[in-house]
Amino acid sequence: MKQVYLLTGRPGTGKTSLIRQAVAEVAGRAGGFYTEEIRSQGIRKGFRLITLEGQSAVLAHVSIKGRHRVGKYGVDTQSLDKIGIPALLQAARQRDLVVVDEIGKMELLPASFRQTLLEIINRGHKVLGTIMLGPNPWADALKKRPEVDLVPVTGGNNRQVMEDLRQWLKAVKEDKD
Repeated sequence: MKQVYLLTGRPGTGKTSLIRQAVAEVAGRAGGFYTEEIRSQGIRKGFRLITLEGQSAVLAHVSIKGRHRVGKYGVDTQSLDKIGIPALLQAARQRDLVVVDEIGKMELLPASFRQTLLEIINRGHKVLGTIMLGPNPWADALKKRPEVDLVPVTGGNNRQVMEDLRQWLKAVKEDKD
């Protein structure tokens, strides 16, 4: 069993839904964060970062001005520093599983996020997450690490991915027992 289980695929294929379902099945054993869209009148306006402990902050929004931009979104890297990174560190200290949804262009902007994630992996913690499909030097290097199991999600294979993910989670639990 590999230590890091990362889902990848095009937007809308169900990666975050799979992560949320998996986290629900291991209630209390996981910590970290996920992201969700912010919509207004059916139009995506940004993204919110939500910790598994219930804290939230706007990660990116069309109304955010500043130097950090991904497409039409201004990115508030302080959200990661104040909410996201502490959630990952707390999960590494107190939980069996560190959840990071997602490792994408916005999250990779601050060096502090990249450094924290590498430290967690290098210390041998179990990590479940999603990672961008498109090319990015840092993300591509992470995908190639020997401890990473990179799982493509297509939308049509969600049931199989969930079954495989359950087996991985079972192995994580047995590792801790």
